[in-house]
Amino acid sequence: MGLTHFDEHGKAVMVDVTEKQDTVREATAMGKVTVSRAVYDAVEQGKIGKGDVLGVATTAGIMGAKRTAELIPMCHILPITNCRVRFEMIPEELAICCWCTVKVTGKTGVEMEALTGVSTALLTVYDMCKALDKTMEIGEICLCRKTGGKSGLVENPGKRMPMEMK
Repeated sequence: MGLTHFDEHGKAVMVDVTEKQDTVREATAMGKVTVSRAVYDAVEQGKIGKGDVLGVATTAGIMGAKRTAELIPMCHILPITNCRVRFEMIPEELAICCWCTVKVTGKTGVEMEALTGVSTALLTVYDMCKALDKTMEIGEICLCRKTGGKSGLVENPGKRMPMEMK
């Protein structure tokens, strides 16, 4: 299968999904931010001056998923039916892992929405904690799993998901 976002002349185009059938589609993406001991402890203890870091980042992740079509030029505007953001503190890595699961009934998938949601959530953690440490690293952002559409179930081997998000 070739790249779908280019026409026969190599020009960027939005994929025409008019003839596709609506199906239930779901995607989960993950990523993590590695932080200093001071940031890790402050987030865990709820002592960041700007407020509840993970609560605000959850809201930001949902907002990011909902606004994906405004950020990624060829994405379709999707009527998202559900979005969940989940965090897990990983003490042995001084990291905060984030998962974003997005669901829609539509003609095209929600992978980009899940990836944008997790990225926005992690960027929000950085923003809220940068007064303590500007050397935090955001990484390992990837698609964990998607369902629905022509390709059906696709899972990224080795990418763990919390039980409540499966």
